Amino acid sequence: MATTTTPVTPPAVEKPVMVVGIDDSEQSIYALEWILDHFFTPNAPNFLFNLFIVHAKPSPTSAIGLAGPGAADVLPYVEADLKKIAGRVIEKAKEICLSKSVTGVVLEVMEGDARNVLCEAVEKHHASILVVGSHGYGAIKRAVLGSVSDYCAHHAHCSVMIVKKPKIKH
Repeated sequence: MATTTTPVTPPAVEKPVMVVGIDDSEQSIYALEWILDHFFTPNAPNFLFNLFIVHAKPSPTSAIGLAGPGAADVLPYVEADLKKIAGRVIEKAKEICLSKSVTGVVLEVMEGDARNVLCEAVEKHHASILVVGSHGYGAIKRAVLGSVSDYCAHHAHCSVMIVKKPKIKH
C-alpha cells in the first residue's frame, strides 16, 4: 500500500486525533467544511483535535475492474488519472482548511478501498473519532455499491460521525 503524506504544518501538542475521510464528492467536501466550522473555529485557535484528512486512492486494477486483453496497456493511464484526482482532492482540502484558518492539518493519500483505508488510518493515528460524509444512497444502491460510512461505523475502532448534507427542498 502506497501512502503519501502532505502536512500543511506539523501537528502541535498531543491531543485526541480526528480523521476525516474525503473523496471528490460534494458530500465529502460538505462534511469537511462542517467539521471545520464546528470543531475548528477561528475563535478557538486552541483546537480540541489534531486533524488528519485522508483520501483513499483506488488501485488502478480495482478502478478498471477485471483485467482482460489489453488491460496492462491501460494501467499506466489509469494510475496517472487516479494520481491527478487524488492531487485535486488533497489540494481542495488544503484550500478549504487555509480559507478557514485551520493549520496543523496533515493531509494523506493512501492507496486501497476507502473502507479499509479509513479503518487503517484510525489505527495508524490512534484516532478518537472518524468523520465521513454520507452520499445518501437508497437501499438498493447501497447494497450494490456498499456504504463506506456503514462499514466504518461497524469496523472502525473509534467513534464514527457521519455528516449528512441537508437535502434542499424544492
